[in-house]
Amino acid sequence: MTITLSIAAVERDTGLSKDTLRVWERRYGFPAPGRDSLDERAYSMDQVEKLRLIKRLLDAGHRPGRIVPLSYGELVGLSGATREVSAQQSEAQAGGGSDLQAYIGLIRQHDATALRVALTRALSRSGVAGFIGQVVGPLNTLVGDAWMRGQIEVFEEHLYTEIVQVVLRQAIAGIPEAAAGSHPRVLLTTFPGEPHGLGLLMAEAMFSLEGCACMSLGVQTPLWDTVLAAKAHRSDILALSFTGCMNPNQVVDGLAELRLKLPGRVRIWAGGTAPVLFRRRVDGVEPLATLNDVPAGVRHWRETSAAPGFA
Repeated sequence: MTITLSIAAVERDTGLSKDTLRVWERRYGFPAPGRDSLDERAYSMDQVEKLRLIKRLLDAGHRPGRIVPLSYGELVGLSGATREVSAQQSEAQAGGGSDLQAYIGLIRQHDATALRVALTRALSRSGVAGFIGQVVGPLNTLVGDAWMRGQIEVFEEHLYTEIVQVVLRQAIAGIPEAAAGSHPRVLLTTFPGEPHGLGLLMAEAMFSLEGCACMSLGVQTPLWDTVLAAKAHRSDILALSFTGCMNPNQVVDGLAELRLKLPGRVRIWAGGTAPVLFRRRVDGVEPLATLNDVPAGVRHWRETSAAPGFA
């Protein structure tokens, strides 16, 4: 008996929305699902595997129009070249890959305690900013690459993420709180449909180091509630994190909607790995290429922003 998945199951498995799957089916002829006994779309496991690979390449910055029509073999070749470049970049950013590979080894060995201890020591050696820029950032890339190669399972990637989040929360707790009345006041969250919170924690740590008064709502806050929270907390900056798992149109439309609903004095900063942030810029939204841009951005805000008056 051939195993197939429904469109809802494929959406959960790959992170590609149902709308995206239907559009690709019409535009590119892939995926090409069969039909089950209820005449619903039924996707073979071969198609699901190809969709997983496409999703990873999209997250790495490739465009759908170029890669969706490719054969599975061509995608494998392209992913190999992409992984090689990203691995070299990650190791160069970290100043050498030996420590990063050691962390990967601990993930594969399922040694959660040793991984947490090793990361905590790296935090102590490097400081918060160095830990984020030289360890967590490039390590996130290598973990994603290892998943793409089938060297790390989904549960191992999730365990890694949870451990890093614990270490980052401890790091944030150790940063002195901003003095009363400090500015900018920064609100952090993600859009509905963006469940990844690791980038949000990394950003919160960087803002906290700059003496910002941070308020994090966690992930997947409805847009209107984000607007209400920004007003209630008298936020100067709304910082949003994107990983590329969302439909680009949803990202652009959501950012445009927030810009219309928020007071003009509230800056919107958007960062993360979603290529759409730089390919389709939204007026009034400042994209951050990396978290290393946070200190300069905060300094510029303080130099150029008048003392806020809250209505």
